[in-house]
Amino acid sequence: MKKLINKLLVNHSLIYKLFLYIATIILVVYLFPKGGQFKYEFQKGKPWQYENYYAPFDFAIQKTETEIENEKQQITQNSKHFFEYNEEIVERVKNEVTQKSTEVFQNSELSQEEKLDLNTRITTILATIYQYGYIEASSESKIEKAAITLRKGNKIEEIQPYKLFTSSQILNFLNSKIGTQPYTEAQNQLLNILYDAIKPNVSFDEVFTQKTLEENLNKISYTKGLVSENERIILKGDIVEGENLRVLNSIKNEFESQIWSKSNYNWIVFGYTILVALAFLMLFLFLRKYRLDIFENNNKVTFIFFNIILIVLLITIIVKYDAQYVYVAPIVILPLVLKAFFDARLGLFSHVLTVLLLGFIVPNSFEFIFLQIIAGIVTILTISELYKRANLFISVLQITFVYFIAYFAFSIIQEGNASNLNWEKFLYFALNGAATLFVLPLIYIFERLFGLISDESLKELSNTNSKLLRELAEKAPGTFQHSLQVANLAEASANEIHANAMLVRTGALYHDIGKMDNPMYFTENQSTNVNPHNELTPRDSAHIIINHIIKGVELAKKHHLPDRIIDFIRTHHGTSLVYYFYKKEEEYTGEDVDESYFQYPGPIPFSKETAILMMCDAVEAASKSIKEPTAQAFDALVEKIVNKQMEDGQFMNADITFKELQIIKKVLKKKLKNIYHLRIEYPE
Repeated sequence: MKKLINKLLVNHSLIYKLFLYIATIILVVYLFPKGGQFKYEFQKGKPWQYENYYAPFDFAIQKTETEIENEKQQITQNSKHFFEYNEEIVERVKNEVTQKSTEVFQNSELSQEEKLDLNTRITTILATIYQYGYIEASSESKIEKAAITLRKGNKIEEIQPYKLFTSSQILNFLNSKIGTQPYTEAQNQLLNILYDAIKPNVSFDEVFTQKTLEENLNKISYTKGLVSENERIILKGDIVEGENLRVLNSIKNEFESQIWSKSNYNWIVFGYTILVALAFLMLFLFLRKYRLDIFENNNKVTFIFFNIILIVLLITIIVKYDAQYVYVAPIVILPLVLKAFFDARLGLFSHVLTVLLLGFIVPNSFEFIFLQIIAGIVTILTISELYKRANLFISVLQITFVYFIAYFAFSIIQEGNASNLNWEKFLYFALNGAATLFVLPLIYIFERLFGLISDESLKELSNTNSKLLRELAEKAPGTFQHSLQVANLAEASANEIHANAMLVRTGALYHDIGKMDNPMYFTENQSTNVNPHNELTPRDSAHIIINHIIKGVELAKKHHLPDRIIDFIRTHHGTSLVYYFYKKEEEYTGEDVDESYFQYPGPIPFSKETAILMMCDAVEAASKSIKEPTAQAFDALVEKIVNKQMEDGQFMNADITFKELQIIKKVLKKKLKNIYHLRIEYPE
């Protein structure tokens, strides 16, 4: 049991990668569509490149989107507009007119014959107006056709629009029917009563009209014709167009949408699993062969897999909602992010693998894959300095332009001309470019989530005009100059062994910021012959020197420096001794001295970059003590310091090889000679 536990602990990194590998495969396969895939690729206007193809089963021929859309437009144009006839309003108007006209007749001096005549006219007026109805003014604009449909309860009647009374006709009609002018007082009263009482009773029935339209649209058949099993669909060499294209699209959709049995479903999942597993295995092999430092860092591997899953998830959501918006998704953010944190080659490789996986999800997979791979290549080639916003904007414009050109080319190949371009696609590409600009805040978020630091952030931090470095230059100018020299040495060394030069340079600039607390206790800042250590015991002096590590870490955290920069502050002396004061304490006491009082707290360097800084820091500081700067003196100094650090086990955790150490030694020797080379003496 103990052996098993020990093996698990020893191989915990490999076990985690295996778990990540399996979990990613399961998640990606889960996101994939589970329908079948049509095994033939074809394009409109191109020859059928396979053998004669016969129908494997019965299926219906589907109408094209254009045909369905035209049919919908035809139904919409011919759809009836329904107007509702309100009987209650008619009864209300009749009762009101009858009541008020009776009161007028009672108070008038009209003869019985005149009253009967006016009453007959009123009845005729109301009957005429409400035979078909009086339409509301707001509904008049809905009369768009030669005939309208009037709905009276459960009865429906087609009538001519002119048969309906409008508000502009009512007054003239009343005047013409009530009698000849001049009117008597009774006639005027009756006219006013009618005008006030008569109300519109016909209105546009939008709910019923829309309901009827939807019912008619739902009756549309999406298929026309049937292809029987074993019926020939297309011959080898035939051009894929017209009826051939329609039938091939129909059977392709049938393959992708048919309900699969449990057995078929399992086989499809199994096939997807193999392909996805191969894709991610290629990514692991790439990292193992070309980016071993990333492969051995589980946090970085997790970050790469997380970004790939994020892109797959985004495209899956878009396809499920509406596949036409698939080009709005800013897929080129993936290579941008990976290039920002790692390098261009890894970014492009991951992008290509991801796009190949997305080919299983999106429609028109060949077009999609081609466009996205081209866009990814342009992204890698054009965006060099992401932290410069102007560069990002220009590159995004170039990427969008490439999308435009590539899509235009695909369209004219498929359609045979440029008249059928889908202009909406160009809008989608423009939105894609705008969304790509979100990469900058996304990089910032990833830095916080995964504890990574991008080259863009390193470039910002390495700016010597930053607040903390300006403060260092003011309070400890000697330390600042020392840090600049160390940064140059470290950057040159890192470049030679292909380490992260920007990271080690930035770490070198900040590694001694703790000296700002007591700058005069460090030799490089002492401008006079007065040495404050003369007043202290060796142990106290060593405590002040060692304390610059702790003070540096505290100051870095206060200014929110990334952990990877703080690592350089913590490790640049490892667990070495403050040797000068250690030997001074031995001379002072004449006894064996406890080394723990004179030892830096560590930890020792745990990466190539932190190991480089330790060597460069020690060599640069010691080079100031050489009285006669000769090539032999510098060679001996570098060998002595680096070999001593190796003997003390300072590089045990740094994953740096002997070959790389020898290369770094050569760089340091060369650089020191260049820095301290003797100038010729000018004549006076």
